[in-house]
Amino acid sequence: MIPDPLHAWILPTLLLIFWQAAGSLHLIAPNLLPTPIAIVEQFIKLLVSGTLWGHFESSMIRALSGFVLGGLTGLFLGLFTGLGKIAERTLDPTLQMLRTIPLLSLIPLFILWFGIGEFSKILMIALGAFFPVYVNTFLGIRSVDVKLYEVSSIFQFTKLQLLLRLILPAALPNILLGIRLALGVSWLVLVVAEMMGTSSGIGYMIQDARAYSQTDIVFVGIIIFAVIGKLSDSIVRIMESRMLRWRETYKG
Repeated sequence: MIPDPLHAWILPTLLLIFWQAAGSLHLIAPNLLPTPIAIVEQFIKLLVSGTLWGHFESSMIRALSGFVLGGLTGLFLGLFTGLGKIAERTLDPTLQMLRTIPLLSLIPLFILWFGIGEFSKILMIALGAFFPVYVNTFLGIRSVDVKLYEVSSIFQFTKLQLLLRLILPAALPNILLGIRLALGVSWLVLVVAEMMGTSSGIGYMIQDARAYSQTDIVFVGIIIFAVIGKLSDSIVRIMESRMLRWRETYKG
């Protein structure tokens, strides 16, 4: 019997073995699909030379800056529109309309308005991270059970106590879901942002390697994005398991 934690590794391991065998037997051209060993060797070269760390540092600063800016703005406006009917009627229709606009279609406007510097890239990432947090925060607040409000009136909660001890805890599952989605979107937008007029970052490294047909470097960049994306999602999952421990129905 295979232990349960190892089940998830069966398919990737078989795929890597088949991939390496096909490359070693020259069934696949190296410039189209390099072997896993060649990709690992290229990763080590980039790491030892310091090139990889420089690109990684630039990408992390952009992604985190945009995520924090967009996430906090989405959280604030989600609370604002979720708690007030007038705010909802005034702001939510416009925000929902903007949410339907494909983000990539705004790239030309961002370049015209803000240039191709760091600010425009961070702003693009922030816009991508904004809507998942906003929508899920708004939904979480509006999904709070009415019976809980009745209980809070018995305990004579103040508005601040109502917000901190009832509304936010009840909306927390949705807020954390919004954060998870926002992290994923931030990494997606980062790749696009780093391919428009920049000289550093994992996205730039991928674009530059593509121009010179260095497929192994392209795979290094893709794998880094996949690993960092999975790690960031796992961190939020750990937060969920700890912060939502009080919910009997939570199965995180």
